[in-house]
Amino acid sequence: MTRPEPAFDAPWHAQVFAVTVHLNETGHFTWSDWAARFGEVLRRHGLDRSLDGGDDYFLAWLETLEGLLAERDLATEAERRELRDAWAEAFRSTPHGAPVRLPEEGPGTGQRRA
Repeated sequence: MTRPEPAFDAPWHAQVFAVTVHLNETGHFTWSDWAARFGEVLRRHGLDRSLDGGDDYFLAWLETLEGLLAERDLATEAERRELRDAWAEAFRSTPHGAPVRLPEEGPGTGQRRA
């Protein structure tokens, strides 16, 4: 039996997609709003060619998500930077081939203020 192709090229692609879906499902934005914003980011990046869901596509996706987080006050710039730095450190310190995970406690794992 052959294994199906993965839906995402990299785990972080799936994670940023899942966060976006969750925020939509919890009412933080509509898909039509998302699509308009994402389209603008893709155009600004010059990504008008056929995209295959690789890093260029998901970097634009992440930029769109970060813009919405800031605009809707869902995460401050400091919180976004702390989390971005924590992921970068986790990536650098993870052995090749192992899943990249944030530590259970530490930077980027704090609770959002009420």
